[in-house]
Amino acid sequence: MSPHPGIDTDAIKDKARKDLLDLLEGVRGKKNLVIEQSLAGPIGLFAKFSTLQDYGVDKVFFLENDNLDTSQKNIVFLASGEKANNCVAIAAQIKRLQQASSIEHEVSVIWVPRRTLVCNKILEEAGVLGDISVEALPLHFLPLDQDVLTLAYDDPFADLYLRKDPTSIFLAAQALMPIQHRYGLFPRIIGKGDNAHRLMQLLLRMRSEAAADENAATSKRGMMPSASIESLIIIDREVDMVTPLLTQLTYEGLIDEMFGIKNNQAEIDTSIVGQAPGQQPKAQNSAPQQQGLKRKIQLDSSDKLYDQLRDANFAIVGPLLNKVARRLAGEYESRHGAKSTSELREFVNKLPGYQAEQQSLKTHTNLTEEALKYTQTDTFNRVLEVQQNLVSGSDPSSQHDTIEELMARDQPLPTILRLLCLESTISGGLRPKDLDHFKRHILHAYGYQHLLTLHNLEKMGLLVARSAANPFYIPVGGGGASESNITNYNTLRKSLRLIVDEVNEQDPNDIAYVYSGYAPLSVRLVQAIIQKQELLSTIRGPSSDTQSSTPSAASGWQGFEDVLRSVKGETFNKIQKGDEAAVKSRHMLMGSGKVKTVVVMFMGGITRTEIAALRFAGKQLEGRKRLLICTTGVVGGREVVGAAVEKGDFGKG
Repeated sequence: MSPHPGIDTDAIKDKARKDLLDLLEGVRGKKNLVIEQSLAGPIGLFAKFSTLQDYGVDKVFFLENDNLDTSQKNIVFLASGEKANNCVAIAAQIKRLQQASSIEHEVSVIWVPRRTLVCNKILEEAGVLGDISVEALPLHFLPLDQDVLTLAYDDPFADLYLRKDPTSIFLAAQALMPIQHRYGLFPRIIGKGDNAHRLMQLLLRMRSEAAADENAATSKRGMMPSASIESLIIIDREVDMVTPLLTQLTYEGLIDEMFGIKNNQAEIDTSIVGQAPGQQPKAQNSAPQQQGLKRKIQLDSSDKLYDQLRDANFAIVGPLLNKVARRLAGEYESRHGAKSTSELREFVNKLPGYQAEQQSLKTHTNLTEEALKYTQTDTFNRVLEVQQNLVSGSDPSSQHDTIEELMARDQPLPTILRLLCLESTISGGLRPKDLDHFKRHILHAYGYQHLLTLHNLEKMGLLVARSAANPFYIPVGGGGASESNITNYNTLRKSLRLIVDEVNEQDPNDIAYVYSGYAPLSVRLVQAIIQKQELLSTIRGPSSDTQSSTPSAASGWQGFEDVLRSVKGETFNKIQKGDEAAVKSRHMLMGSGKVKTVVVMFMGGITRTEIAALRFAGKQLEGRKRLLICTTGVVGGREVVGAAVEKGDFGKG
C-alpha cells in the first residue's frame, strides 16, 4: 500500500523510534531492558531487537516474569504508566536488586505514554524514587499500516466499557492533538456516541489550553483549520455492539477468529505453515514435539499477496490464490524461453522476488486450507446460521434450540455468549424467563465462577433482561444526555439498509460483502457523512431525489437526522474556525482541487472487517477523498466477550 498522502504515517513511526532510541542512548553503556509484555508488540512495530542492540541493549526481560538478572550495571524498565500494578512490580524488583546485588546499579524507568502521579507515589512510598531516573516515552498512535493508526494501549475495550475507565479517551485526544498541531485544526468534528462526544469536548479543551499557552503566538499555523484534512469523524463502539459479535468473514478477519492477530502478527502452529524459511526441518522422530511449536507470521502490506487477500471475502480467496499460483508458474517457466544472456540475467535478478512470492503463496495456501476445514465444520455453520437469522430480523426465540444444542455439544463458552449477547443487543434484551433459563444452563455447564462473567456482561449492557435493558445503556459519568439509550436495530435495518440480500462477493458493490449480506452499522454511519449521495441512493433507490448537492462532509449529518434518533448516544457536529483572513489566504494559495483526508476515529476498538469495509468505501471515493482510520485498538468477538469472562475457577483454590 502506498504511503498515505496528507498525513504521513511513516513520520509517526519514525518519531516513535527516535524518541525511544534517544532515551536508550541517554543511558550510557550496556544495559538490560525490562519491558512490560503488552508493550513488546507495539514496540516491535517500529524498532527491531537488532536496532535496540545497536543502542546498548544486552538482554531483554519481561516485567511479568520477574526474572531480571544482575549481569549489567544499567537497568532500564519500560512499562505503561497507566497501570498501578506495573509500578508495584517495578518497585519490588528494584528493592530486591538493591538488596541482592553487590553492584551499585543505575536504574532508569521509562513510562509509556506518560508519567503519572500514582506511579510517582508508589515508587516514593517504596523508597526507591530518589535512587532512579524517571522518563516518559510519549507513545500514542502507531501505524498498523499506511492507512491505519492504533493507540499503544492494552485492552481499551474492557477499560472503557467494563471498568468505566476514561483513560483511553484522554490518550486518544493526546494522540489526535499532534495531528492538529502539524496539519492544522480539524475543520469539522462529527460523531455519534457518548464517549465520542467526550473525546470531542476534550479536543476542544486541549485546543483552548494550547491557544492560551504563551508560545501559541509562534505557531499560529497550528491553530488554523487544516487545508489538507476535511473532517474528523468519531464513532463510539457502543453505538454498534452487534458488528464485533459477528463472525468476521474476510480473509484477515477469519485468521483473527481462528488464531488471533496482534500487532500485525499471528502465532500459528508449524504443522500448518511449516518452519520459517532458512530453518532446517528436524528429524522425523521429533514430529510429536514439533506439533506444539509456534511460528510468528507477519501479516501486513509488506507481503504483497496478503495485501491483495486480506480484505476479500473468504469465499473468493481460493480462486485468487489459484490465479497467483498459475501466474508464478508461468513466469518461472519463462526461464526456458530465455535466449540471450541479458534475458537470463533479467530472470536471475527477479529470482529473489519470485522465491519470496512463492514462500508467501505457500504460507497463505496452507492458511486457506486450514480455514476451509474450520468453515466446513457443522459447528461453524450452525453458529453462522444463528447470527445471520438474528441480524436479518428472525424471531430470536426460534434460535434458542440451536444455542442449547451447541451448549450440549460442549462448545466453548465465548461462542455461546457471543450468540446470546448478539440476541440481547439486537432485541433490546432477552425475555426475563429466557435469560434466567440460559444463565442456569451456563452455570451448570461451565461452572459457577461464571456468575461473575454474567454480571460483567450485564454491566456492559451486552446481556440483560428486556424489561430492564434500558438502565444499563445510560452512560456512566454524567457526560450529557443521550438521544437514545439503546440502538434500535429493527428500525435501522430498513432505514440504513443493513441487510443486502444479493451480495456479489467476487466484485462487490456494497460494504455488506464483508459479512456476506450484513453492512456494519458503524461504517454505514461513516458513509452517511462521506458518501451521502451514494447511501441515500442505495436506501431509497437510484430514482429518488437526493437534495444534497455535494457528497461532502460539509453538510454533516444532514439527511439522516431521523435515523440518528434510533442510534444510541450523543450526536454532534462541531465546526472549528480560525482567523478568517488567514484561512481565505491559505485557500487561495493552496487551491480547491486538492484531495483531502477524512480521519475516522473509532473509540473502544474497530474490527478487521470494519477496516476492510472502510477501505472499500475509500476506494469508491478515490480522487475525491482519502480515509485515514484511527482507533483505540483492534477488537473482535474474542475481545468483547473475553473482557467479561472470569478466568478463575472456584474449584482450584
